[in-house]
Amino acid sequence: MKESSDINVYTSNAGFKWVVLAISVIISAGSVIYTNILVKQIREREKKQIDLYAKTLEYLANENDAVNIFLILENIIQANNTIPVILADQNGNPEFYKNLPGADKLEDPKERKLFLMDEIASMKSEREPIMVTLSDQEKRIYGYKYIYYRNSLLLTQLKYYPYVQLSIIAIFGLITFAVFNYSRTAEQNRVWVGLAKETAHQLGTPLSSLMAWVEYLKMNYPDDKEVYNELNKDVDRLSMITERFSSIGSVPQLKEENVYQHIREVATYLERRISSKVTMEIESIPNDQVYAAINTSLFAWVIENLIKNAVDAMEGKGYIYVRIIKAKDQQVTIDITDTGKGISKSNVGQIFKPGFSTKKRGWGLGLALTKRIIENYHNGRIFVKSTEAGKGTTFRIVLKS
Repeated sequence: MKESSDINVYTSNAGFKWVVLAISVIISAGSVIYTNILVKQIREREKKQIDLYAKTLEYLANENDAVNIFLILENIIQANNTIPVILADQNGNPEFYKNLPGADKLEDPKERKLFLMDEIASMKSEREPIMVTLSDQEKRIYGYKYIYYRNSLLLTQLKYYPYVQLSIIAIFGLITFAVFNYSRTAEQNRVWVGLAKETAHQLGTPLSSLMAWVEYLKMNYPDDKEVYNELNKDVDRLSMITERFSSIGSVPQLKEENVYQHIREVATYLERRISSKVTMEIESIPNDQVYAAINTSLFAWVIENLIKNAVDAMEGKGYIYVRIIKAKDQQVTIDITDTGKGISKSNVGQIFKPGFSTKKRGWGLGLALTKRIIENYHNGRIFVKSTEAGKGTTFRIVLKS
């Protein structure tokens, strides 16, 4: 296949999505970094505040032994309404605490002490306590105190805030994307249906005229049977195409049909209208009685599109092999293999998108319609099973039997 440089609206949309995603990532990263800076600053401020408490306590306790140490401590940290703090003696027994609502709720001194001991162990696991050295007027050390503390509730909340914020943004983004994608799909479906119905309507007038001309030839030139027989086939073909377009947007009737027989009919019709240098072979396993639920008109359209694409890929010269298999899981698989130039890896994920084409004059609608017919109307699947540059491509269709 020859690569086309035509502008593809879907590629442009994909580029726009990447730009939006990049901006979102930058905003999210900026939010996390800024919040972490704030957390670090508040953490440092809280640590300095606790250090100040410790130094003040140490100073007052050592300068005036008559001062009640607990009264001093209470006055020092009275302004602290956020940082959980516990003052303990050198043996680890709690003597004073602040900003621990759990301890305030306990009236039993023993239960409160056990609660504070657990809090001390928890605080110590987070950070080392601040040691306060007690000495007399002659600078002789006679004891120690320890101040245990942890981050304030505000700091903890601020630490997790960006992740909560990102989660909310992500959920909102997913909902927005789903709504946008659904709206776009619904709009595409309306365009497809409108285009198909209008095409069927426009084909109706010249088709009726052609049918009249065929009848005229039969009456006036009865000896030219081969001519008007071929014309009849083409008129019937146009009638079928009109029926196909009319079926788009409607719920098709699916019936158990012989898949091999219908593919053979399509191949027979196309063999007289494509290059004589193209050879087609159809194989059905285990036999030619493979059935699946299909709409014969739309399914024939799919096979016709795939065979014509294969002929184009081979530039009118090569081999097309169609393999039909009745699988054990009550599914029918149809592999259509050509000996064309193959599909580049970058295009494999794009070929079923409307508007994408590697042909200079291609509209990019054939494979898009094929995918819609198989997946939306037949509840099946179609995908590129394999492709190799210079060797060819295999499309696989999976149908329910």
